[in-house]
Amino acid sequence: MKKATIWLPVLSIILAIIVESFLANGGRHTPVQHPYFIYLLLCFLIGFATVTVASYFNVKAKAWIEEQALFVAATILFLNILNIVTKKLGLLPVIYFPSLDKILGVIVEDREFLALCLASSGKLLFTGYFFGAIAGFATGIAVGFSKGAGYWINPLIRVLGPIPSTAWIPLVLISFPTTFSASAFLIALAVWFPTTVMTSSGILNVQNAYFEVSSTLGAGKYYQIFKVGIPASMPHMFIGLFNGTCASFITLMTAEMLGVKNGIGWYINWQKEMMAYANVYAGLILIAITFSILITLLFKVRDYVLVWQKGVIKW
Repeated sequence: MKKATIWLPVLSIILAIIVESFLANGGRHTPVQHPYFIYLLLCFLIGFATVTVASYFNVKAKAWIEEQALFVAATILFLNILNIVTKKLGLLPVIYFPSLDKILGVIVEDREFLALCLASSGKLLFTGYFFGAIAGFATGIAVGFSKGAGYWINPLIRVLGPIPSTAWIPLVLISFPTTFSASAFLIALAVWFPTTVMTSSGILNVQNAYFEVSSTLGAGKYYQIFKVGIPASMPHMFIGLFNGTCASFITLMTAEMLGVKNGIGWYINWQKEMMAYANVYAGLILIAITFSILITLLFKVRDYVLVWQKGVIKW
């Protein structure tokens, strides 16, 4: 890639700053207290200019900017065009397509309340995820190592597993004492199914030679389970956790929008009813960032635990 290409993000940011600074506003959007879009662009400009200059001296910075330059430049260009058709020209309905300044203003000015909503969602998500993962590992290990357990549990998995956890909302909400416990159960159910299936599949696919060798060396039943079968099936178990994580995000948002009276999903639904779409978009941005970070952390844990498979599945 030519060296000039690495400067595309900086040039795209400068163009967006010029448009925002010198092109007159359409007058249809409500003015905001501060030019938050300009602030964001200036932060991007400083960051990418620093990385671009560093790329001439640092190999890692050079490799990163060469790989990401076109995508970043295109993303900034998209934001620039969106800013033009909304704030500058007012071509889109104002109520449904607020200006970027307005959306960023919500994130900055309502940050304390949004942080409380994210904390509430995090508490609910991790509670359900923890119990769902534990139950999934327990049933998956039982099915994988015991034919008797598989005889009784497999029919339950085949019947209940394919049903979306959100389909149980009407029944669960009247069966649990609080909406929090009901929502946590739904999230746990969403995590339980893929974790159980992939854990049991991983154990059943472990080569019999591993167990035969360990038995020959004097390993007992529990040693074979915890020191041979489970470690060998961990790649499958992590795939089940990844699938369960995605399912838990969907269930969390649905539960909060339909039943729970706090959380980021509740916040989005509340603002939608108030026709405050700037707040809706702000909530969606926070959800995207938060969930992306959580998936990234899960991949980091996987790479740390499964060192021999590091980089096989990339995020």
